[in-house]
Amino acid sequence: MRSIAVIGRKGGSGKTTVAVHLAIGLHLRGRRTILADADPQRSSIEVLRGREGGGPEPVASSGPKLFALKTASMRAGLDALVIDTPAVLEDEVAHAVVLSDVALLVVRPTFLDLAAAVRTSDIIRRLRKPGLVVLNQAPIARGQVEPPLVKRSVEALKLLRLPLAPVIIRSRAAYQSVLETGRSAEELDGESMAAQEMRELCAFVDRFVFGGRAPSRSEV
Repeated sequence: MRSIAVIGRKGGSGKTTVAVHLAIGLHLRGRRTILADADPQRSSIEVLRGREGGGPEPVASSGPKLFALKTASMRAGLDALVIDTPAVLEDEVAHAVVLSDVALLVVRPTFLDLAAAVRTSDIIRRLRKPGLVVLNQAPIARGQVEPPLVKRSVEALKLLRLPLAPVIIRSRAAYQSVLETGRSAEELDGESMAAQEMRELCAFVDRFVFGGRAPSRSEV
C-alpha cells in the first residue's frame, strides 16, 4: 500500500479539491483507495457522501490516528491511502508527512502560497520524504502562451528543490461544480479541458507513487 499526504498550507489553495480528485482518480485506475479526511472542516467527507456507486472510502481522522488507520488499511489489503491534511496545523501536517510515501504539495501562483510552500518543503525534506508539487488554480494559457504569473511561479517553485508535476491545474469552475455530485472532472465530462488536466495529473501521480506497478486487483 502507498500513502499520499496532500498538503496546502494556505486556505483556498484547492487542497481538498485535488485530494478528492486524486482519490477518485486512483479508484478509477483500479486502486482500492481510502481517503482520510484529517482537516477539521471535513470537506472531503462531505463531497464523497454525495457520490453514488463505488468509489474511495472517506474516513474522518486526525494526525495521531493516522498510524492506526494506515495499519488497518494495509491489513485490509487496500492499495492507496490519500490524506487530506489541515491547512494551518503544522503538527497535524507533520504526522501525515511522516506516514506518507509521497507528500503532494498544492500551491497557487500567489506570493503567500509560494512563501508558505517554502516552509512546508523544509518539513518534507527534514523528514526525508519524497515530495511532489502541483501548481493549482493557475490562470488559463492563451494561445499556448503562459501568463507571466505562471512563468514566475514555476521559476520560484524550483527553489523548493522538489519535483514539479508536469500538469498545471488551471482555474476552472468545473472543478467545483463536479464535486457537488461526488464525482471527478474525469467522470462527468471526459472531453473538457478540466477532465484532460485531471486525467493527466492523476495518471502522473499514479506512476510517481506506484512506479508503474499494476493494481493488486482489477476492480475496486
